Amino acid sequence: MTKAELIEAMASGADITKAAAALALDAYVGAVTKEMKKGGKVALVGFGTFSVSKRKAREGRNPKTGTTIKIPAKKVVKFKAGKELADKVK
Repeated sequence: MTKAELIEAMASGADITKAAAALALDAYVGAVTKEMKKGGKVALVGFGTFSVSKRKAREGRNPKTGTTIKIPAKKVVKFKAGKELADKVK
């Protein structure tokens, strides 16, 4: 599903205009992004939890040459589906 398709689904599901749905989606994405930048988490009961995790620096291999390379530490975004969402997907 693309962003445009999601906006259309939100607009029809909430009986609002596509413009209002686009604003709501942008506000949601902005709020989640802001919280994730702070290192926090966003939990939507029944849907899931977005969180930030730190990945340690490690060594890896270049598959083309086989040489060892250093992979730097970084933060990654994780999503854990809630029970309700997981049950509906099954």
